[in-house]
Amino acid sequence: MDFDAIVIGAGHSGIEASLALARLGFSTLLVTQSLDAVGRLSCNPAVGGLAKGNLVREIDALGGEMAKLADRTLIQFRMLNRSKGPAVQAPRAQTDKEAYALLAKHTLEAEKNLSLFQDTVTDFIVNAAGTAAEGVVTARGRRFASRVTVLTTGTFMEAAIFIGEYSGPGGRLGEPAAEGLGRSLRRLGFDVGRLKTGTPARVLRRSVRFDEMDEQRGEDVALPFSFAYDRIERPSVPCWVTYTNAETHRIIRENIGRSPLYGGKIVGVGPRYCPSIEDKVMRFPDRERHQIFVEPEGLSTEEMYLNGISSSLPEEVQDRFLRTVPGLKDIVIARPGYAVEYDYLNPLQLYPSLETKRLAGLFVAGQTNGTSGYEEAAAQGLMAGLNAGLKLRGEPPLILSRAEAYIGVLIDDLVTLGTTEPYRLFTSRAEHRLSLRHDTADARLLEKGYKTGLQTKEAHERFLEKRNKIDTIKALLEKRKVKTDDATRRTDLEKFVSKSFAYALKDPAVKLEDLIELEPELAAFPPAWRGQAELDLKYEGYIKKQENEVERVKRLERLALSPDIDYSSLDGISKEAREKFAKVRPLSVGQAARIPGVRNADIAVLIVHVTKRKNP
Repeated sequence: MDFDAIVIGAGHSGIEASLALARLGFSTLLVTQSLDAVGRLSCNPAVGGLAKGNLVREIDALGGEMAKLADRTLIQFRMLNRSKGPAVQAPRAQTDKEAYALLAKHTLEAEKNLSLFQDTVTDFIVNAAGTAAEGVVTARGRRFASRVTVLTTGTFMEAAIFIGEYSGPGGRLGEPAAEGLGRSLRRLGFDVGRLKTGTPARVLRRSVRFDEMDEQRGEDVALPFSFAYDRIERPSVPCWVTYTNAETHRIIRENIGRSPLYGGKIVGVGPRYCPSIEDKVMRFPDRERHQIFVEPEGLSTEEMYLNGISSSLPEEVQDRFLRTVPGLKDIVIARPGYAVEYDYLNPLQLYPSLETKRLAGLFVAGQTNGTSGYEEAAAQGLMAGLNAGLKLRGEPPLILSRAEAYIGVLIDDLVTLGTTEPYRLFTSRAEHRLSLRHDTADARLLEKGYKTGLQTKEAHERFLEKRNKIDTIKALLEKRKVKTDDATRRTDLEKFVSKSFAYALKDPAVKLEDLIELEPELAAFPPAWRGQAELDLKYEGYIKKQENEVERVKRLERLALSPDIDYSSLDGISKEAREKFAKVRPLSVGQAARIPGVRNADIAVLIVHVTKRKNP
């Protein structure tokens, strides 16, 4: 073999997959169409957000790179949903687009065991039996053999760009499509479909009237995504908010026939939760306006990103309707909005390890699996690279459950439910989200990253110190009782006299920071550690209730199923369940129970089957 592993594509998924494999000690080749396009933030130059911020912190806890890249290039930070409960709060950072990509490329170049190569992969090398991937073939005829391969082509596989009446091959404006792989996958028997995404116009800062918009500033203190940092010293720049209006909508409706989506040129399904402005206007005719976030693309560029108004209408139509928006009357468009249609692999063809069921040794991650978003892509890339490395070691894959990580929710949804539209992760998709707070990602996952070899000894030692100190804070709060004098100084403690500080904190009106004046010893601990201890105590009852529910689910997960079961031979299973079990090939009774359309009676048959095998 030329390499232990080959990774196809250098987007956010490919970055994590190749770094994971190389850091596990395997000789890895990363093949990409352009080494100048590594780590591109194709759409909004931002990282994090609701559920997505949790993913970034989980990636970091396991030993991935995205959090560090974001921390070192952010230009604005906000904690979303501060006014709501901790389960739905999430960090979000506006990043410097060029700085992020350059740092990502340099990180790859500096990694031991990792080689970079510029070419387009067009086909796979498959063994004589047609059962395993053994390498790749490139457009220039190069053949590279490998023991495992990770496919992360994003929106480039057989991709086409649409702007009004114009269409042509491309995965990003000005960048060629990855042609050949989609045809190769179809020839090998994979179920390959088409999806669509889009992006808005970029305009020059000097042409924007910011005085006609609402300024949106970031927070003064940025919370690092990475658990490796305590604080970030970065410049903070503002974003702005403006809105469409009736005239904007009129121009769009009058030209809707020139939209490639509404004109029938695009057949791929677009993202439900990030629709184009054409979709918003046509699907919600009663809405008088739609919000637009005007966001800088970086400190070294004049380009501004118009978040919320992606479009594939003709360029002159985009110019006309954008000029009706407050603050955009005199805009200079640097890049038009456009749509991209591309091939994706139905994720039902993957095991939870992200290895394909059809070809051993081939792992697939990122938007190639039908997801949308940098964070979802990076999370899958990390897990695909990690599990490919574990396969090379001869060890079982690391499968994260829905109860221990948003990454587990993401992958389980994909491989159990599949998707026919770009999948986006939300906090509402997680049944146990109170246990999946962004601040607890290291407590849930860092040990796993350390045991696999992705996390460093230094990171593990920092985590152990933090965990011990948080336990010390909790013990101090349990031991310290509310005295009469305390209640005199703080009336919100009157009903807690003789009770512990920990008990008092269960009252939403009582804050740990307010208790520091009564117990100065608390001031010795970092605010983030105090905050985590406080949330753990406040929601202790709810978390224990969730843990009981999780244990019931785990019992079903422990009932393993062979992927080779002949479901037609099992009596008592409905016809619909037989078909779905044969398609998904669940690896546990728990996974089988989450398949839509499966009845409780079908699951009961599986439980009996597993029990009989264990106790013949």
